[in-house]
Amino acid sequence: MKKLWEFYKSDVWIEPFLTFSIIFFIIASFILYLLIIRSRSRNIKKERLRIDYDLVIEKLIFSIIFQDVTSSAIVEDPEYKKLSKTTFFREVMIESIINLHKNYEGTYAKKLEQFYKESGLINDSFKKLKSQKWELKCKGITELAELNITEAFDSIIKVSKKRNKTLKITALNAGIKLAGTKGIVHLTEHTHPIDDWAQINIISAFKKHDIGDTEGVELLLESQNSTVVVLGLKIIQELKLTQKIPHIMQLVARDPNTLIKYEAQNVLQILTV
Repeated sequence: MKKLWEFYKSDVWIEPFLTFSIIFFIIASFILYLLIIRSRSRNIKKERLRIDYDLVIEKLIFSIIFQDVTSSAIVEDPEYKKLSKTTFFREVMIESIINLHKNYEGTYAKKLEQFYKESGLINDSFKKLKSQKWELKCKGITELAELNITEAFDSIIKVSKKRNKTLKITALNAGIKLAGTKGIVHLTEHTHPIDDWAQINIISAFKKHDIGDTEGVELLLESQNSTVVVLGLKIIQELKLTQKIPHIMQLVARDPNTLIKYEAQNVLQILTV
């Protein structure tokens, strides 16, 4: 230890240390510069590919929607077969289908859904749903819900029980879109609190998707989880479900929780005025 202290006091180490630091800084800066150039080159290449792919996809989708070309005919097309082997092409294809699906209804929307299934693009979304990365799971859930893949409902509901807040909200919203109130009835057994942000998103999903059948919302009022009960009351209030008043009156009569009673009485007052 004494020798080390003497070496430190001698200042002999300063010059090689500074030399090493300068060389290290120059090398690190050069490597960082190369990484930035590489990243920019990749992004530029991707954008060019996206433009090329968009032109091809536009023609394919136009022929599916407006020219009644069958999905199987597109899938067997040599150009499509070649391009569909590329992950990035399939990704752009799914994005284009979803963007169009949001703006179309009826027969046109059904044609897009049919192509999504028959082309195998649906499998890409299911792979994302099974991913360990929550952001990929969210993307897969959104894609499957937007294209009305009801067979994904059970898997999506399982995901809604995860702790990750963004993932939970995405899955609950998707469940509501695919199955209406069935997408939230499972919350009656939910043990974790449903925070205000999640509640707002769930109510917004009901309004956005214009859920006509609200049968089952009243089941939330029977939950042992007070936050789930509050969520049920808020949905009833926001959607003005006056037919649920008897269930709210039963809640007021039986629930010992004063906060729940107060919330329920407020909702009753709003619905009966």
